[in-house]
Amino acid sequence: MADDNHWPVEQSLVELSQLASTAGLVTVGQAVQRRQRPHPATFIGSGKVSEVVQMVADLAADVVLFDDELSPRHQRELEKALGENVKVLDRTALILDVFAQHARTREGALQVELAQYEYRLPRLTRAWTHLARQAGGRAGGATGGVGVRGPGETQLETDRRVVSRRIVRLKRDLEGVRAHRARYRSRRRRMGAPTVAIVGYTNAGKSTLLNAISGSDVFVADQLFATLDPTTRRVGLPGGGAALFTDTVGFIQRLPTELVAAFRATLEEVCEADLLLHVVDVTHPQAVGQGEAVLTTLKDIGADDRPTVVALNKVDLLQDGERVTRLRDTFPGGVPISAITGEGLGTLMSVVEASVQSQMKHVDVLIPYELGGLVDEIHGAGQIEREEYAAAGTRIVGWLPHALAARIAGITTRVTADGADTLG
Repeated sequence: MADDNHWPVEQSLVELSQLASTAGLVTVGQAVQRRQRPHPATFIGSGKVSEVVQMVADLAADVVLFDDELSPRHQRELEKALGENVKVLDRTALILDVFAQHARTREGALQVELAQYEYRLPRLTRAWTHLARQAGGRAGGATGGVGVRGPGETQLETDRRVVSRRIVRLKRDLEGVRAHRARYRSRRRRMGAPTVAIVGYTNAGKSTLLNAISGSDVFVADQLFATLDPTTRRVGLPGGGAALFTDTVGFIQRLPTELVAAFRATLEEVCEADLLLHVVDVTHPQAVGQGEAVLTTLKDIGADDRPTVVALNKVDLLQDGERVTRLRDTFPGGVPISAITGEGLGTLMSVVEASVQSQMKHVDVLIPYELGGLVDEIHGAGQIEREEYAAAGTRIVGWLPHALAARIAGITTRVTADGADTLG
Protein backbone atom coordinates (compact mmCIF):
# COMPACT_ATOMS: atom_id res chain seq x y z
CA MET A 1 0.00 0.00 0.00
CA ALA A 2 1.01 3.64 -0.30
CA ASP A 3 3.28 4.76 2.51
CA ASP A 4 1.47 7.38 4.58
CA ASN A 5 3.61 7.44 7.69
CA HIS A 6 6.93 8.68 6.28
CA TRP A 7 8.57 5.29 6.73
CA PRO A 8 10.05 3.59 3.65
CA VAL A 9 7.91 0.57 2.80
CA GLU A 10 10.93 -1.70 3.08
CA GLN A 11 11.72 -0.54 6.62
CA SER A 12 8.11 -0.91 7.68
CA LEU A 13 8.10 -4.49 6.37
CA VAL A 14 11.33 -5.19 8.24
CA GLU A 15 9.58 -4.11 11.43
CA LEU A 16 6.57 -6.28 10.56
CA SER A 17 8.93 -9.23 10.13
CA GLN A 18 10.46 -8.49 13.55
CA LEU A 19 6.99 -8.45 15.09
CA ALA A 20 6.25 -11.76 13.40
CA SER A 21 9.47 -13.26 14.74
CA THR A 22 8.65 -12.03 18.26
CA ALA A 23 5.25 -13.73 17.91
CA GLY A 24 6.94 -17.00 16.91
CA LEU A 25 6.39 -16.81 13.15
CA VAL A 26 8.94 -17.28 10.37
CA THR A 27 8.76 -14.90 7.42
CA VAL A 28 9.06 -16.75 4.09
CA GLY A 29 8.12 -14.04 1.57
CA GLN A 30 6.66 -10.61 1.05
CA ALA A 31 4.75 -8.59 -1.53
CA VAL A 32 4.19 -4.85 -1.94
CA GLN A 33 1.43 -2.96 -3.69
CA ARG A 34 1.20 0.80 -4.00
CA ARG A 35 -2.35 2.16 -4.18
CA GLN A 36 -3.91 5.55 -3.60
CA ARG A 37 -6.58 3.94 -1.42
CA PRO A 38 -7.46 0.42 -0.23
CA HIS A 39 -9.65 -1.75 -2.46
CA PRO A 40 -13.17 -1.61 -0.97
CA ALA A 41 -13.54 -5.39 -0.82
CA THR A 42 -10.10 -6.98 -0.50
CA PHE A 43 -7.80 -4.10 0.59
CA ILE A 44 -5.39 -5.08 -2.20
CA GLY A 45 -6.53 -5.36 -5.81
CA SER A 46 -7.92 -8.56 -7.31
CA GLY A 47 -4.74 -9.14 -9.32
CA LYS A 48 -2.60 -8.83 -6.20
CA VAL A 49 -4.96 -11.20 -4.35
CA SER A 50 -4.33 -13.82 -7.05
CA GLU A 51 -0.60 -13.23 -6.74
CA VAL A 52 -0.71 -13.68 -2.96
CA VAL A 53 -2.80 -16.85 -3.29
CA GLN A 54 -0.13 -18.27 -5.61
CA MET A 55 2.69 -17.22 -3.26
CA VAL A 56 0.95 -18.89 -0.33
CA ALA A 57 0.68 -22.11 -2.33
CA ASP A 58 4.29 -21.97 -3.55
CA LEU A 59 5.73 -21.21 -0.11
CA ALA A 60 3.36 -23.46 1.86
CA ALA A 61 2.53 -20.51 4.10
CA ASP A 62 -0.26 -20.77 6.65
CA VAL A 63 -0.37 -17.13 7.82
CA VAL A 64 -0.61 -13.93 5.77
CA LEU A 65 0.26 -10.67 7.53
CA PHE A 66 -0.82 -7.21 6.38
CA ASP A 67 1.20 -4.18 7.46
CA ASP A 68 -1.93 -2.13 8.06
CA GLU A 69 -5.28 -2.51 9.79
CA LEU A 70 -7.90 -4.44 7.85
CA SER A 71 -11.59 -3.72 8.14
CA PRO A 72 -13.87 -6.64 9.05
CA ARG A 73 -15.00 -6.80 5.42
CA HIS A 74 -11.43 -6.85 4.12
CA GLN A 75 -10.59 -9.69 6.46
CA ARG A 76 -13.64 -11.73 5.49
CA GLU A 77 -13.01 -11.38 1.76
CA LEU A 78 -9.31 -12.17 2.08
CA GLU A 79 -10.02 -15.25 4.20
CA LYS A 80 -12.51 -16.38 1.58
CA ALA A 81 -9.93 -15.95 -1.21
CA LEU A 82 -7.05 -17.57 0.68
CA GLY A 83 -9.02 -20.49 2.09
CA GLU A 84 -9.90 -21.61 5.58
CA ASN A 85 -6.46 -23.17 6.18
CA VAL A 86 -4.72 -19.78 5.91
CA LYS A 87 -4.96 -17.31 8.76
CA VAL A 88 -5.16 -13.62 7.84
CA LEU A 89 -3.75 -11.19 10.42
CA ASP A 90 -3.35 -7.44 10.18
CA ARG A 91 -0.75 -5.34 11.96
CA THR A 92 -3.03 -4.64 14.92
CA ALA A 93 -3.85 -8.33 15.51
CA LEU A 94 -0.15 -9.20 15.37
CA ILE A 95 0.80 -6.53 17.91
CA LEU A 96 -2.01 -7.68 20.19
CA ASP A 97 -0.71 -11.23 19.96
CA VAL A 98 2.81 -10.12 20.90
CA PHE A 99 1.42 -8.16 23.85
CA ALA A 100 -0.58 -11.21 24.97
CA GLN A 101 2.55 -13.36 24.97
CA HIS A 102 4.53 -10.84 27.03
CA ALA A 103 1.95 -9.86 29.65
CA ARG A 104 3.40 -11.27 32.86
CA THR A 105 1.24 -9.62 35.51
CA ARG A 106 -2.49 -9.58 36.15
CA GLU A 107 -2.60 -5.90 35.22
CA GLY A 108 -0.87 -6.51 31.92
CA ALA A 109 -3.08 -9.49 31.13
CA LEU A 110 -6.25 -7.49 31.85
CA GLN A 111 -5.14 -4.64 29.61
CA VAL A 112 -4.21 -6.91 26.72
CA GLU A 113 -7.41 -8.95 27.04
CA LEU A 114 -9.50 -5.80 26.91
CA ALA A 115 -7.69 -4.60 23.79
CA GLN A 116 -8.15 -8.00 22.12
CA TYR A 117 -11.89 -8.15 22.84
CA GLU A 118 -12.47 -4.60 21.58
CA TYR A 119 -10.56 -5.43 18.41
CA ARG A 120 -12.42 -8.71 17.85
CA LEU A 121 -15.95 -7.54 18.63
CA PRO A 122 -16.70 -6.29 15.10
CA ARG A 123 -14.91 -9.33 13.62
CA LEU A 124 -16.94 -12.15 15.13
CA THR A 125 -18.55 -13.44 11.93
CA ARG A 126 -15.92 -16.07 11.16
CA ALA A 127 -16.20 -17.54 14.65
CA TRP A 128 -19.62 -18.89 13.68
CA THR A 129 -18.88 -20.55 10.34
CA HIS A 130 -19.99 -23.84 11.91
CA LEU A 131 -23.54 -22.60 11.26
CA ALA A 132 -22.76 -22.54 7.54
CA ARG A 133 -21.57 -26.14 7.69
CA GLN A 134 -24.76 -27.19 9.45
CA ALA A 135 -26.81 -25.66 6.60
CA GLY A 136 -24.85 -27.25 3.80
CA GLY A 137 -22.73 -24.14 3.23
CA ARG A 138 -25.66 -21.81 2.53
CA ALA A 139 -26.52 -20.44 5.97
CA GLY A 140 -28.00 -16.99 5.72
CA GLY A 141 -28.04 -17.06 1.93
CA ALA A 142 -30.90 -17.00 -0.52
CA THR A 143 -31.08 -20.81 -0.59
CA GLY A 144 -30.07 -21.42 2.98
CA GLY A 145 -33.41 -22.87 4.03
CA VAL A 146 -36.23 -21.55 6.17
CA GLY A 147 -35.20 -20.79 9.71
CA VAL A 148 -31.45 -20.88 9.14
CA ARG A 149 -30.86 -17.14 8.99
CA GLY A 150 -32.64 -16.39 12.26
CA PRO A 151 -30.76 -18.85 14.50
CA GLY A 152 -27.47 -17.78 12.96
CA GLU A 153 -28.09 -14.17 13.78
CA THR A 154 -29.32 -15.08 17.24
CA GLN A 155 -26.14 -17.04 17.96
CA LEU A 156 -23.97 -14.19 16.72
CA GLU A 157 -25.84 -11.65 18.81
CA THR A 158 -25.50 -13.93 21.82
CA ASP A 159 -21.75 -14.05 21.25
CA ARG A 160 -21.59 -10.29 20.94
CA ARG A 161 -23.44 -9.89 24.22
CA VAL A 162 -21.00 -12.26 25.93
CA VAL A 163 -18.04 -10.30 24.59
CA SER A 164 -19.65 -6.97 25.49
CA ARG A 165 -20.27 -8.13 29.07
CA ARG A 166 -16.67 -9.27 29.32
CA ILE A 167 -15.47 -5.87 28.09
CA VAL A 168 -17.56 -4.14 30.76
CA ARG A 169 -16.10 -6.45 33.43
CA LEU A 170 -12.53 -5.86 32.24
CA LYS A 171 -13.02 -2.09 32.23
CA ARG A 172 -14.37 -2.26 35.77
CA ASP A 173 -11.39 -4.33 36.91
CA LEU A 174 -9.00 -1.93 35.20
CA GLU A 175 -10.61 1.02 36.97
CA GLY A 176 -9.58 -0.73 40.17
CA VAL A 177 -6.06 -1.05 38.80
CA ARG A 178 -6.11 2.62 37.86
CA ALA A 179 -7.21 3.62 41.38
CA HIS A 180 -4.50 1.42 42.89
CA ARG A 181 -1.86 3.04 40.69
CA ALA A 182 -3.11 6.49 41.68
CA ARG A 183 -2.75 5.61 45.38
CA TYR A 184 0.69 4.18 44.69
CA ARG A 185 1.76 7.36 42.90
CA SER A 186 0.43 9.41 45.84
CA ARG A 187 2.55 7.39 48.28
CA ARG A 188 5.58 7.84 46.08
CA ARG A 189 4.96 11.57 45.97
CA ARG A 190 5.02 11.70 49.77
CA MET A 191 8.56 10.32 49.62
CA GLY A 192 9.54 13.69 48.18
CA ALA A 193 11.40 12.28 45.17
CA PRO A 194 10.71 13.53 41.63
CA THR A 195 9.37 10.99 39.14
CA VAL A 196 10.96 10.30 35.76
CA ALA A 197 9.16 8.16 33.17
CA ILE A 198 11.44 6.41 30.69
CA VAL A 199 9.71 6.40 27.31
CA GLY A 200 10.79 5.41 23.85
CA TYR A 201 10.26 3.19 20.86
CA THR A 202 10.12 -0.52 21.56
CA ASN A 203 13.59 -2.10 21.79
CA ALA A 204 15.32 1.28 22.15
CA GLY A 205 17.00 0.10 25.37
CA LYS A 206 14.74 1.54 28.10
CA SER A 207 14.94 -1.47 30.42
CA THR A 208 18.69 -1.77 29.87
CA LEU A 209 19.07 1.89 30.82
CA LEU A 210 17.00 1.45 33.99
CA ASN A 211 19.17 -1.52 34.96
CA ALA A 212 22.34 0.49 34.30
CA ILE A 213 21.40 3.50 36.44
CA SER A 214 19.70 1.58 39.25
CA GLY A 215 21.65 -1.65 39.46
CA SER A 216 18.40 -3.62 39.14
CA ASP A 217 17.63 -6.64 37.01
CA VAL A 218 14.57 -5.69 34.95
CA PHE A 219 13.95 -8.29 32.23
CA VAL A 220 15.78 -7.41 29.01
CA ALA A 221 15.60 -9.11 25.61
CA ASP A 222 16.57 -8.10 22.07
CA GLN A 223 13.01 -8.23 20.76
CA LEU A 224 10.04 -5.95 20.36
CA PHE A 225 7.86 -5.37 23.45
CA ALA A 226 10.01 -7.58 25.70
CA THR A 227 8.53 -5.83 28.75
CA LEU A 228 5.00 -4.46 29.14
CA ASP A 229 4.58 -3.91 32.86
CA PRO A 230 5.95 -0.66 34.34
CA THR A 231 8.81 -1.03 36.81
CA THR A 232 9.89 1.72 39.22
CA ARG A 233 13.31 2.04 40.86
CA ARG A 234 14.78 4.68 43.15
CA VAL A 235 17.95 6.11 41.61
CA GLY A 236 20.51 8.42 43.21
CA LEU A 237 21.24 11.75 41.49
CA PRO A 238 24.69 13.39 41.27
CA GLY A 239 23.78 16.14 43.74
CA GLY A 240 22.93 13.67 46.49
CA GLY A 241 19.17 13.54 45.99
CA ALA A 242 17.16 10.77 44.38
CA ALA A 243 14.47 10.30 41.75
CA LEU A 244 12.02 7.52 40.98
CA PHE A 245 12.54 6.18 37.45
CA THR A 246 9.74 4.18 35.84
CA ASP A 247 10.32 1.96 32.81
CA THR A 248 7.14 2.07 30.70
CA VAL A 249 5.75 0.06 27.79
CA GLY A 250 7.49 0.72 24.49
CA PHE A 251 5.77 2.59 21.68
CA ILE A 252 5.60 1.72 17.99
CA GLN A 253 4.46 3.43 14.81
CA ARG A 254 0.70 3.21 14.37
CA LEU A 255 0.20 1.86 17.88
CA PRO A 256 -3.28 0.32 17.89
CA THR A 257 -5.87 2.63 19.44
CA GLU A 258 -7.26 -0.35 21.36
CA LEU A 259 -3.93 -0.69 23.16
CA VAL A 260 -3.66 3.01 23.93
CA ALA A 261 -7.12 2.93 25.50
CA ALA A 262 -6.60 -0.35 27.35
CA PHE A 263 -3.22 0.69 28.75
CA ARG A 264 -4.57 3.94 30.15
CA ALA A 265 -3.73 2.95 33.73
CA THR A 266 -0.13 2.22 32.76
CA LEU A 267 0.28 5.24 30.49
CA GLU A 268 -0.88 7.54 33.29
CA GLU A 269 2.55 6.88 34.78
CA VAL A 270 3.85 8.90 31.84
CA CYS A 271 1.25 11.66 32.12
CA GLU A 272 1.89 12.17 35.85
CA ALA A 273 5.69 12.13 35.69
CA ASP A 274 7.71 15.24 36.51
CA LEU A 275 10.05 14.51 33.61
CA LEU A 276 10.15 12.25 30.56
CA LEU A 277 13.39 10.54 29.61
CA HIS A 278 13.03 9.75 25.91
CA VAL A 279 15.39 6.95 24.86
CA VAL A 280 16.26 6.86 21.14
CA ASP A 281 18.14 4.07 19.38
CA VAL A 282 20.48 6.16 17.22
CA THR A 283 21.71 3.11 15.31
CA HIS A 284 18.29 2.40 13.79
CA PRO A 285 17.84 3.49 10.16
CA GLN A 286 14.48 5.01 11.14
CA ALA A 287 15.68 6.65 14.36
CA VAL A 288 13.97 9.92 13.40
CA GLY A 289 10.74 8.17 12.45
CA GLN A 290 10.79 6.22 15.70
CA GLY A 291 11.28 9.43 17.66
CA GLU A 292 8.36 11.03 15.84
CA ALA A 293 6.18 7.98 16.55
CA VAL A 294 6.92 8.33 20.26
CA LEU A 295 6.04 12.04 20.18
CA THR A 296 2.78 11.24 18.36
CA THR A 297 1.79 8.71 21.03
CA LEU A 298 2.70 11.14 23.82
CA LYS A 299 0.39 13.67 22.20
CA ASP A 300 -2.38 11.07 21.92
CA ILE A 301 -2.24 10.35 25.66
CA GLY A 302 -1.93 14.01 26.67
CA ALA A 303 1.70 13.88 27.80
CA ASP A 304 3.30 15.99 25.08
CA ASP A 305 3.60 18.97 27.44
CA ARG A 306 5.89 17.13 29.88
CA PRO A 307 9.51 18.39 30.16
CA THR A 308 11.71 15.93 28.28
CA VAL A 309 15.36 14.89 28.20
CA VAL A 310 16.49 12.87 25.17
CA ALA A 311 18.99 10.04 25.64
CA LEU A 312 20.69 8.94 22.42
CA ASN A 313 21.34 5.29 23.20
CA LYS A 314 23.65 2.68 21.63
CA VAL A 315 26.36 5.14 20.55
CA ASP A 316 28.90 2.38 21.21
CA LEU A 317 27.61 0.70 18.03
CA LEU A 318 28.25 3.73 15.82
CA GLN A 319 31.45 4.13 13.86
CA ASP A 320 33.57 7.05 15.10
CA GLY A 321 33.38 8.81 11.76
CA GLU A 322 29.60 8.93 11.65
CA ARG A 323 28.88 9.47 15.35
CA VAL A 324 29.36 13.24 15.63
CA THR A 325 27.58 14.06 12.37
CA ARG A 326 24.55 11.87 13.04
CA LEU A 327 24.04 13.03 16.61
CA ARG A 328 24.57 16.73 15.87
CA ASP A 329 22.30 16.88 12.84
CA THR A 330 19.50 14.61 13.98
CA PHE A 331 19.05 15.13 17.72
CA PRO A 332 20.32 18.54 18.83
CA GLY A 333 20.39 18.71 22.61
CA GLY A 334 20.30 14.94 23.04
CA VAL A 335 22.75 13.24 25.41
CA PRO A 336 24.83 10.48 23.75
CA ILE A 337 24.93 7.36 25.95
CA SER A 338 25.43 3.64 25.92
CA ALA A 339 23.30 1.79 28.45
CA ILE A 340 25.51 -1.27 27.86
CA THR A 341 28.97 0.27 28.37
CA GLY A 342 27.94 3.12 30.68
CA GLU A 343 29.27 5.80 28.34
CA GLY A 344 27.63 9.18 28.99
CA LEU A 345 25.44 8.03 31.89
CA GLY A 346 27.03 10.49 34.32
CA THR A 347 26.30 13.38 31.98
CA LEU A 348 22.74 12.13 31.42
CA MET A 349 22.01 11.98 35.15
CA SER A 350 23.34 15.51 35.62
CA VAL A 351 21.08 16.76 32.83
CA VAL A 352 18.10 14.93 34.35
CA GLU A 353 18.79 16.45 37.76
CA ALA A 354 19.13 19.96 36.33
CA SER A 355 15.94 19.57 34.32
CA VAL A 356 13.94 18.41 37.34
CA GLN A 357 15.19 21.23 39.55
CA SER A 358 14.63 23.87 36.86
CA GLN A 359 10.92 23.26 37.21
CA MET A 360 10.98 23.77 40.98
CA LYS A 361 11.82 26.48 43.50
CA HIS A 362 13.91 25.90 46.58
CA VAL A 363 11.92 27.07 49.60
CA ASP A 364 12.10 27.32 53.38
CA VAL A 365 8.54 27.52 54.72
CA LEU A 366 7.00 27.65 58.17
CA ILE A 367 3.39 26.48 58.01
CA PRO A 368 1.01 27.08 60.95
CA TYR A 369 -0.40 23.89 62.43
CA GLU A 370 -3.93 24.90 61.52
CA LEU A 371 -2.88 24.59 57.86
CA GLY A 372 -1.86 20.95 58.20
CA GLY A 373 -3.54 20.08 54.90
CA LEU A 374 -0.98 22.26 53.14
CA VAL A 375 1.80 20.13 54.59
CA ASP A 376 0.23 17.07 52.97
CA GLU A 377 0.04 18.94 49.65
CA ILE A 378 3.70 19.89 49.85
CA HIS A 379 4.60 16.28 50.54
CA GLY A 380 2.57 15.24 47.54
CA ALA A 381 4.06 17.72 45.07
CA GLY A 382 7.51 18.60 46.39
CA GLN A 383 10.90 17.20 47.28
CA ILE A 384 11.49 17.45 51.02
CA GLU A 385 15.03 17.99 52.27
CA ARG A 386 14.25 18.72 55.91
CA GLU A 387 11.15 18.86 58.10
CA GLU A 388 11.09 20.28 61.64
CA TYR A 389 8.37 20.95 64.20
CA ALA A 390 8.50 24.35 65.93
CA ALA A 391 6.17 26.09 68.33
CA ALA A 392 4.56 28.13 65.56
CA GLY A 393 4.18 25.34 63.02
CA THR A 394 5.94 22.92 60.69
CA ARG A 395 9.09 24.08 58.97
CA ILE A 396 9.79 22.46 55.60
CA VAL A 397 12.91 22.95 53.50
CA GLY A 398 12.91 21.56 49.99
CA TRP A 399 11.89 22.02 46.38
CA LEU A 400 8.37 22.90 45.23
CA PRO A 401 6.81 23.47 41.82
CA HIS A 402 6.79 27.17 41.00
CA ALA A 403 3.00 27.41 41.03
CA LEU A 404 2.70 25.84 44.50
CA ALA A 405 5.53 27.96 45.91
CA ALA A 406 3.81 31.11 44.65
CA ARG A 407 0.43 30.04 46.07
CA ILE A 408 1.68 29.36 49.58
CA ALA A 409 3.85 32.50 49.70
CA GLY A 410 1.05 34.67 51.07
CA ILE A 411 -0.29 32.25 53.68
CA THR A 412 2.86 30.94 55.35
CA THR A 413 5.00 32.58 58.00
CA ARG A 414 8.13 32.46 55.92
CA VAL A 415 9.09 31.46 52.39
CA THR A 416 12.57 32.06 51.01
CA ALA A 417 13.86 31.11 47.61
CA ASP A 418 17.40 29.75 47.34
CA GLY A 419 18.17 31.12 50.78
CA ALA A 420 17.87 34.69 49.50
CA ASP A 421 14.80 36.71 48.62
CA THR A 422 11.75 36.63 50.94
CA LEU A 423 8.48 35.71 49.26
CA GLY A 424 6.13 35.88 52.23
